[in-house]
Amino acid sequence: MKFYEVHDPYYALIKAKNEENAMTIYTDTVADDDGGLMEEITEVTETYAAIRHSRTVDADERILSIEKVIEDITNEEEMLLGMDTSV
Repeated sequence: MKFYEVHDPYYALIKAKNEENAMTIYTDTVADDDGGLMEEITEVTETYAAIRHSRTVDADERILSIEKVIEDITNEEEMLLGMDTSV
C-alpha cells in the first residue's frame, strides 16, 4: 500500500494501492475534484502516515489507540485515514 496526503481544498490522509484509487477515495469521501486534485495529492512515507494517523481522533474526540493505528496502517484495505473535520 501507498499513503497520500492532500492539503487543499480539504486535508486528507489516504491509504491506497495507487494515486488513482487515492483520488477516488478523496472525491468519494472528502470533496469533489475542482480540477486541481492531481497537483495537490502527494505520496508520503508509511512512517509519516503512521505518525499523522496516530494524531487522529475518533468520533468521541479520543486519540486513536496504538493498536488501531498499527492495524489501519498495516492491513490491506484502502481507506481514508483522516481528514479535516473542522470545516
